[in-house]
This record gives sequence, C-alpha cells and structure tokens, in this order.
Amino acid sequence: MQDIYIDDIGSGYPLVLVHGYLGSSEMWKFQKEYLSKNFRIIAPALPGFGESFKAQSLNSINLMAKFIIEQIDKKKIDKFNLMGHSMGGMIVQEIAKIFGHRINKLICFATGPIGDIPGRFEPINTSIEKLKVEGIKEQVKRIPKNWFVEGDRAKNYYLCENAVKHTSEETARNSLIAMRDWNGLENLKNINNKTLIIWGDKDKSYNFEQVSMLKNKIPDSDLKIFENCCHNVHLESPDKFNDVVKDFLTD
Repeated sequence: MQDIYIDDIGSGYPLVLVHGYLGSSEMWKFQKEYLSKNFRIIAPALPGFGESFKAQSLNSINLMAKFIIEQIDKKKIDKFNLMGHSMGGMIVQEIAKIFGHRINKLICFATGPIGDIPGRFEPINTSIEKLKVEGIKEQVKRIPKNWFVEGDRAKNYYLCENAVKHTSEETARNSLIAMRDWNGLENLKNINNKTLIIWGDKDKSYNFEQVSMLKNKIPDSDLKIFENCCHNVHLESPDKFNDVVKDFLTD
C-alpha cells in the first residue's frame, strides 16, 4: 500500500504501537522518545490517518489488524510486544485472535471488547450521523477534546490537532463503521498472552465496565488505573505511563 508512514526507531525487542480513531503515529511522541531507549519502536499511521492520510482508509477492524501484520512482515519481524490505544486496542485484540502466537506481551490501553462502546459519551451511530450533518471539520473539533480532563486546554492537545489536519470524512466514517461492527468479547478467553490493561478513571469513551470485562475474561491479565486521567493517559501523564509500560514489558 502506497503512502503509508511508519516510524521505526530504537533498538531491542520490537514494540508495535497502534493508535486510535483520529490518531496518528505522532500521538505516541512521548512513548517513542522514552521507550526507544529499550525497544525497537514500530509505530505506523493507519491508512487515511495522520501521516498516512493519502492512503485509502479501511472499514473493518479485521482489515486493520491484517494491515498491521503486513507492515510487521515487511520488516522481517517475527515476534513482538504489542500495544493499542482506543480503536487501536480493538485492532490489537483482533491481532491476538488471528496472530496471537506472534505476540510476546499485549497492552490494551483505554479500550474495550465491544466495538459499539456501551457508555461512550455518544453512541457511534450518533457520531456517524453527526459526521454526515456537521462535516469532518466540526467533528475533529468536537470529539478529541473529550479525551482529556482539561479538554482542548490540555498541554498536549496539540498532538490531536496535528493528527486530524488531513483526515477525510470518508476515513472517519469508515473507522466509525469498523468499530461499530466489531465485537471481540467472545475471543477474550482465548487470549493467552500476558496482558496489561491501562485505563484512566475519567475516561468518557470507555467506562469501567468495558475494562473490567477485559480484566475478568483475559486469563493472564493485570489492570492499571490512572487517577485523574481521561482517555489519553499517554499524553496526560506520559512519564508515569511510560514507566508502567516499561516495567510490564521488562518484568
């Protein structure tokens, strides 16, 4: 696939980072800076998003999972650690379903097993309808500020603004449809990888019921809750977040 952007920095055991809806590779800025001292960081921008905005977007979580594996295969990487945020957390659960034997450790960050996201600040179908009515420019102004305790006044909100500069309405719609139509609940019991679940207690996108389902149904899993953080813990408390990730992966 042409026009795909992938950051590949650092050395050591590979750690693949998968961003979420309206995200980009740049959203992992602080993780790349810190974790690349210990790991080889592979951070693609999904087709249609961020630095890969010229590429044709995908409309299913399964296709996105296969896209990630294709990029890993191109780099001749066999086994790897894997972390996904939000929609990216759905993608890594799907990777665990179809390529779980290749994952060393798994991190499900600010995500859940039900794509239609019960308890989200608004139902996904509402986001799809609003996208049709208000257009992409208004949606990218309205939604990302729900991901920070301080909204669009948050220190690192600019990374969200950078990520959505070139996002098209088609890309946004395809991704909302992909999330809405995906459900990974039944597969959780089959995830055999040691798993860390990360959640901010002020998250408006994924409530505690979502993350508790991950914790209770993935056999070998731990849950780390960040207090006074919202959906983008990695941007609100990056130093603590990075330490938690490093400790889990090196334990």
